[in-house]
Amino acid sequence: MRVLVTGSAGFIGAALTERLLARGDQVQGIDNHNDYYDPALKEARLARFAGHPNYTHARGDVADAVALNRLFRDFQPERVANLAAQAGVRYSLKNPQAYVQSNLVGFVNILEACRHNQVEHLVYASSSSVYGANRKLPFAVEDAVDHPVSLYAASKKANELMAHTYSHLYDLPTTGLRFFTVYGPWGRPDMSPILFADRITRGEPIDVFNHGNHSRDFTFVDDIVEGVIRTLDRVAQPDLNYDATQPNPGASSAPYRLYNIGNDQPVPLMRFIELMEHNLGRTVEKRLLPMQPGDVPDTWADVSALRRDVGYAPSTSIEEGVAKFVKWYREYHHITA
Repeated sequence: MRVLVTGSAGFIGAALTERLLARGDQVQGIDNHNDYYDPALKEARLARFAGHPNYTHARGDVADAVALNRLFRDFQPERVANLAAQAGVRYSLKNPQAYVQSNLVGFVNILEACRHNQVEHLVYASSSSVYGANRKLPFAVEDAVDHPVSLYAASKKANELMAHTYSHLYDLPTTGLRFFTVYGPWGRPDMSPILFADRITRGEPIDVFNHGNHSRDFTFVDDIVEGVIRTLDRVAQPDLNYDATQPNPGASSAPYRLYNIGNDQPVPLMRFIELMEHNLGRTVEKRLLPMQPGDVPDTWADVSALRRDVGYAPSTSIEEGVAKFVKWYREYHHITA
C-alpha cells in the first residue's frame, strides 16, 4: 500500500515506518523536526530507514495546509497514519498554543486532505489521557470521556470528535487509537523511562510523583505498532448494531472506531523503577512528591474491543520490555558498565 505516516521521525512514527517498509509498503513520511526535545534523536531514528528505496521524507508541519495538501496530491496515499502531535501533558501547562496548532489545526488539515484525496482509511493517535478524571477501572472505549484534566487530553478528545464528524459527513473511514504509556527503544527523552534511566545511570535522585502511588498500563512500542498496523489494514465500517438511543462512544453508524491499545496489566510505578534499577545495576534515592497538575493516579486499558475486532492485544511483559529498553539505552549512550 501507499501509506502516509505523519510524525515519521517521532518515537512511534519511526517504529511504524520501519515495520511498514519491512512488509513492502511504500511510505511517505512527514515530520517538522521541532526542538521540543533534542532533534538529534529524531535524526538518529530517521537514519535507520531514510535510505530505503520505498521511503520518501518531507520536513514539514501538518499545520501548514498548503504544504500538506501538496504532499497528498503528489503522493496520493491509500492509507494515512497520523502520529504527528504536540505530545506531553505537563508541557501543555506551559505552552498551550503549541497544542492548538499541531493537535487541532494540524488535525483538521489532515482530515480535509484525506477527504479531498479519496483516502481509504485514516488511523490517528489518540491517548489514554482522554479518560481524565474517570476512576472506573479498567478504562473502556464505551466509557464517557467528558472530564479531561489537561489541554493535551482535551485536544485528543477533540480529535476523536472531529474525526467522527468527517466519518459522518463525508463517509471517511477513521480509527482512533488510545495509546497507554508507550515505552521502549528510541523513546522520547521527556518521558519517565529515559528520565529515570539518565538519573539512575548518574546516581542522582529521581522524582516520584503522587508519593509513588501511581500505576500505569505500560505498553511496549512494538505492541503499539502491531496494533496500529492491524487497525490500518482493517478499514473502519459502520456498526450495524449501533443504537442512537443508547450511543456507544467507541462506534457509530458512520465508518468510525475507537480502540484502546494497552497491556491490560497496570504496573505500580515503584515496580517499574525497581526493574529499571535492576537492569541498570544500581539503586538510587527516590524523592516522593505530590501529584502533578494534569496527572492521573492510575491507568488501565480494557482492550476487549481491539481483541474482538482485529484479533490482537499487546503481550510484552514489563520485565521483558524494560530489559529491551535498557539494552537499547546502553547501546545508544555507549554505556558499558
